Amino acid sequence: MKKTIMCLLIITLLVNSSAHALSWAIEFVVWNGKVYEVTDEKVIDSLIGKRIGEVKTKPNDMTGSHYGNASNYYPIGTGYFKISGISPRDAIAVEESAGKWVKAVYAHKAPFHWMNVFNGIFPFLVLFAIVLLFVLWKRKVRRHEGDNGEL
Repeated sequence: MKKTIMCLLIITLLVNSSAHALSWAIEFVVWNGKVYEVTDEKVIDSLIGKRIGEVKTKPNDMTGSHYGNASNYYPIGTGYFKISGISPRDAIAVEESAGKWVKAVYAHKAPFHWMNVFNGIFPFLVLFAIVLLFVLWKRKVRRHEGDNGEL
């Protein structure tokens, strides 16, 4: 009897547990550490400048955390473009489909995420420093071995 009650309790807990996901209030894209709110304003082809980036990650639907060039709406690979006459600090164009863009306006700085450290130049600088230190250490060891061999 105790085993039956325990099994029923466990099954009830498993069946009643549910997952919750965020419902996003706005569509956004993140580029270079800045969050841009996507508007309904279309950008005409003649105003589209050079490609400046693309969506590379998706935010976590459970926590809302995101890093790098992310979007809660657009798929990975969606392009970001400069708009002629507007600084990218104020607004960028987001490609909705082939030949169609919408304006995304700067909203705020993106929150810090530890993965942003790995998206920039920092890892390459650390790797370069490690290789440089290793090469210098090897030279010193060889020089030291050469000095000992001459005595």
